Amino acid sequence: MSTLDEEDRREYYRIDDSIALEIRPLSAAEAAGQEVLQDASPLFNLLSELHLSEFESQHLLRQISERDRNLAAFLKSQNKRIDLLSQVIAITVLGQIGEPQPVILSEGGIDFQHPTPIAADARLSIKLVLMPQALGLLLRARVTHCDAKGDGYDIGTEFEHPTDAQRQLLARYILQKQAQERRLAREQNDSGTLN
Repeated sequence: MSTLDEEDRREYYRIDDSIALEIRPLSAAEAAGQEVLQDASPLFNLLSELHLSEFESQHLLRQISERDRNLAAFLKSQNKRIDLLSQVIAITVLGQIGEPQPVILSEGGIDFQHPTPIAADARLSIKLVLMPQALGLLLRARVTHCDAKGDGYDIGTEFEHPTDAQRQLLARYILQKQAQERRLAREQNDSGTLN
């Protein structure tokens, strides 16, 4: 994905969230795209592969569901078991990455607080763990802005060259989070009118 102009960035829905986040500057070869981003943590890589595999097999599950409901029900129950295992892995990974922190997340990028400044146009490796789905993503990003804020810096980034699967997983996560926020707002309005 090439650099997004201001109008393109506004197309993405942004959510306020709290996620585990690990930032690392890219080497010159990684920034040039000559090396595949890899994480040293086998658990994080396993978490990422679990979600990508589940995402890639969804269309097959829909096809099976049309032909054999019992088999589809069995496979869905197996998926649930795998999801539970991925949550266990995610809890372990969270211990390695650190506590969740507030961010603004979209399909196009992420804004976060950082204790030290990062130069505009710097290339980063961003490791995200999105809960409760235990979704682990490792993405390349370019710093779009760095502004002093309080004791740290407000860093804005734009994701570079995410795969279609990564982009769709992010979009699905954001839509689910948005639906959850609407549901909570409705529940609060309903409980407020009952009192």
